[in-house]
Amino acid sequence: MNEVRVGLSITSALPVDDPRDGATDLIARAEAADRAGLDLLCIGDQHTTPIPYFQNVPTLARLSAAFSGPQLGALFLVPLWHPVLLAEQIGTLAAFAPGRFVVQAGLGGGRGQFAAMGMPYAGRAARYDEALRIVDALLAGETVSSEMFDVVDARIAPIPVEPVEWWLGAGGERALDRVARRQATWYGNADLTPTTAAERLAVFRVACERHGHEPERIAVRTDVIVLDDDAEARRLGDDLMAGGYRGLSADAVAYGSPTSVAEQLEPYVELGFTDLVVRTMAVPPETAQRSIELTGEVRRLLRA
Repeated sequence: MNEVRVGLSITSALPVDDPRDGATDLIARAEAADRAGLDLLCIGDQHTTPIPYFQNVPTLARLSAAFSGPQLGALFLVPLWHPVLLAEQIGTLAAFAPGRFVVQAGLGGGRGQFAAMGMPYAGRAARYDEALRIVDALLAGETVSSEMFDVVDARIAPIPVEPVEWWLGAGGERALDRVARRQATWYGNADLTPTTAAERLAVFRVACERHGHEPERIAVRTDVIVLDDDAEARRLGDDLMAGGYRGLSADAVAYGSPTSVAEQLEPYVELGFTDLVVRTMAVPPETAQRSIELTGEVRRLLRA
């Protein structure tokens, strides 16, 4: 097995009064991830939010100047994007990435978000599959047409120098089969616990066997707080969980000292996950930046 990679999904929803403060915080977090020696910096995708949500493409382009790690990545809620525009954004971002660019492709949810973007909620799975086909072909330099999207003889540039890594979010059996069929990386949701991750991973491995290949990489995202003071990290984490933090169970998050957090994440490594992507829980900016810095120590411990 390859050494485990530890990356950061940088929090892009920030409840700030002045958006410039949020932008400054995001840059500081990216710099902390760089100091920590993390393997990946990625950012999410959400639209029509009640608090400032810093959009993925321009934000990641700016943060790429602050992070010198081997990989950059971004989540795209694929059915909310026109596939030609999506391919152009990926091709451009890949030019800023030192290694293979990671595309985390999500199906998206929330009827209100789709309605606000003028996109139909029904049929989004079919549009997802067709959009991935189109984007794949465009990123390979092909000329593409699609009746579903009224696309005629589309081409894009720039083309990524290296093929992008596709990470597909999935939970149900049919979705996991889609990931296996595409020979993509399965990106486990943040609500997975070691127990539920083992169950879903078993289903995914069967699907990969059915499609005649072994998964090269398997990723999972986890929300964390990592601090020098174990008791302080546990207090902050307990307070957040008592408030129903994101609807997650206590077994789906990790908080404490670097040693404690590494112990909490070790079961995922033992299961065979090759990539752990952490997101800092909702703590003040300075605390979040220190947590990111200490995630580098978590990475070292997991690799040891």
